[in-house]
Amino acid sequence: MTRREIRDRIFKILFSLSFQDASEMEEQVKLALSDTDLLTDTGEGTGDSYSDADKAYIAKKIMDIVEKKDLIDAEIERISEGWKLARIGKAELAILRLAVYEILYEDEIPFKVSINEAVELSKVYCDTEAKGFVNALLAKLA
Repeated sequence: MTRREIRDRIFKILFSLSFQDASEMEEQVKLALSDTDLLTDTGEGTGDSYSDADKAYIAKKIMDIVEKKDLIDAEIERISEGWKLARIGKAELAILRLAVYEILYEDEIPFKVSINEAVELSKVYCDTEAKGFVNALLAKLA
């Protein structure tokens, strides 16, 4: 899997955090990664599967984000200047959590790559104005 595909999968699992208790995330991650066949957006199988290394990377990253969620959310509130987390769409919030985590805690991922990938995710999963919102907030971390 490419890093973009992995990031997309991480976003989808993080998005589910909005609807579940964080204590259930470890089991949810296992369930999400237990599929032997990756699905396209239309629900059709691709014939590809997650490698053990991909599964381990995805699971570790999600659990790290969940563990640091309060710190990440505090940073999002700080840079959003007056926007409460409850006002930010669930998809945008999941994208921001992933990007803020990468920017603050993963030195090997360049800052601009994290922002670009977050904007690309917002283009796919959010409304048309979300990409500007996500870009503007993340740029404040520079």
